[in-house]
Amino acid sequence: MGKIFLLMGKSTSGKDTIYKMIIGEKELALKKVVPYTTRPRRDGESDAVQYYFKSEAEYLTLKDAGKIIEERTYHTNYGEWRYFTADDGQIDLRSGNYLVIGTLESYCFIRDYFGKEIVVPILIDVDARIRLERAMKREEKQAHPRYDEMCRRFLADEEDFSEDKILKAGVKRKFFNNEGIKACVDDIREYIKENMDR
Repeated sequence: MGKIFLLMGKSTSGKDTIYKMIIGEKELALKKVVPYTTRPRRDGESDAVQYYFKSEAEYLTLKDAGKIIEERTYHTNYGEWRYFTADDGQIDLRSGNYLVIGTLESYCFIRDYFGKEIVVPILIDVDARIRLERAMKREEKQAHPRYDEMCRRFLADEEDFSEDKILKAGVKRKFFNNEGIKACVDDIREYIKENMDR
């Protein structure tokens, strides 16, 4: 039986970059699971790569069919944006191990859906000042920067990843990405190898 390694962290913690590095490691042979969202695409994003971009109506069709494993709704300055994982055949634990990006909340839902012995949390932590600087630089590169949304998301993450919630979810290990991403990726790689054999 395979494992699901769930990579999570606050916005601009580096999880997208770390995900790309880890999923590219042939030795680990981790499979991708593409999540879904109803939010608009950012510059440089493609459908079925970062997300399956769906309309609200398409989301409701999947929900009515009982295909939603976990979901989060964010009340943004631009309307409600949903992020979700669907039971769409992407995950077959008999065929190997998976790497998924999520949140602390999605980790809890996926863990409860598949079982805590199957879902392994990987929490990336970064100093708040570094995260804010990264967020500003990322937003500046957008054709239409949304600084108000960036600030809302930053503050929401502080609450969503509070120490109390991390403790309640049973996440005991953090991987720090303050200085250099290579050391963080090396630590995560070894952690995944250890947990594949358990």
